[in-house]
Parts: sequence; structure tokens; C-alpha cells
Amino acid sequence: MTEKGGSPKALLVHGGWAGHEPEETSTIVARRLEQVGFDVDMADSLAVYRHAARMERTDLVVQCWTMGEISNEETAGLLEAVRSGTGLSGWHGGLCDSFRASTAYQFATGGQWVAHPGGKIDYQVDVVPSRTSDPIVRGMNQFMVHSEQYYLHVDPANEVLATTTFRGCDEAPWIEGCVMPVVWKRSYGAGRVFYSSIGHDVQDFDVPEVLDLVVRGSIWASRRKPEVTAAGLRTADE
Repeated sequence: MTEKGGSPKALLVHGGWAGHEPEETSTIVARRLEQVGFDVDMADSLAVYRHAARMERTDLVVQCWTMGEISNEETAGLLEAVRSGTGLSGWHGGLCDSFRASTAYQFATGGQWVAHPGGKIDYQVDVVPSRTSDPIVRGMNQFMVHSEQYYLHVDPANEVLATTTFRGCDEAPWIEGCVMPVVWKRSYGAGRVFYSSIGHDVQDFDVPEVLDLVVRGSIWASRRKPEVTAAGLRTADE
């Protein structure tokens, strides 16, 4: 059974393609989650998803695992935990370009990367005007990043919090003016799922909003919340 007392338990699972610096970026996020009150554990193998008792005790899974393959047993273990109330959060390719062959996994996360025209570029992230009071994006409005601007196939059931607009893309001129979700949250069974498409490498996390989004979204997704307030986010449901 899920533990009632003590700090909420977060499990950070990292691996896959090394170009996204999964261990390094996960370590940055882990430190911040510890600072705001999570009991953090880290794993570098997807086999952890097969351990039903451990997953049941976990309040939040934060995954950074780009590409690679996941077994049917591992997929079932992760998705059953989320359906039962364990939160799931992540960023960039670590959550929405993880297992390209698993449509069941993509159904849970709400999107799949398909392109990043131009590679690393400067682009603007805009908070959806109707969502500026949401505690995950409160106080941000708009900000600039130098990263891969993700073009994704996106679930229309997502609750989109921030977007970006493709401009001046010589590599794919047909997407000029396209407004693409960058940050969203969603439900999956009894669980909550949060995603931000920013976070290609550790340099992305030098932008304060990038790390704040992941921490705030992870707190929102977690089954149990820490007792403290982090980065302007009330940790209790509002």
C-alpha cells in the first residue's frame, strides 16, 4: 500500500540516448526536488518498473529516457502505477521521445516528438493567456530559450499551459506560424502526467523557468505533496 507518513517519494529514472545528458539533468532535478521536500531515489534501469511493490510506494516517477526500448512487462508496470495514482513527469525527449514503438506508453504521456527543425535555436515560449493563474506557470508569461524547438504529435485531451510558434524555419517552411504545445498536464487513470518539451541538456536548465516548470509540474503530478512551497507554487491542490 502507499505509505501515509513521511515525505513523498520520487523515483527518477534516467538513461537512453546519452546526448540528452540524462544522468546530469536528472541530478539537477533531483536536487531541487529534495530541496522542496521529496524523498528522492534514482534508477538507471527500466527494470525498476517491474517491481510492483516499489512502484506502489512511489508517489512520483520522473523519467528522462530518450529512445531505447521498453519491455511489455516494464510498460505494464509503469502504466499500472500511474493509472493507480502515481504521478509521472518529465521533459524533452526523456518523456515524449522515449519508446517510439510503444503506443500504449504514448497514450499515457500525451505526445510524441517527430522533429526539431533547425536544431538548437532561439525561440520564445508563451504561457497560454487563459492559464496564467495556473500555479505551474504562474508569473512566467513568456520567456526565451536556446534549445531544440520540438514539433510533436499531441493528444487533443492535453491541458496545454504554454506554447511556441514556429517562425523563419527554412528547413520546413510549411510549418511557418504553427503554434505548438510546449507544456501540458493531463490525467491518466487516477494519475497525473506533466510534460515540458524544454530540457535538451544541462545548459537548458540554466534558464530559471525551465527548472521551475519541471519542479512545479512534478509537485502537481505527485500523488502526495511536500509540505513546503517551492518556486511560488502552492503544494496543496488549488
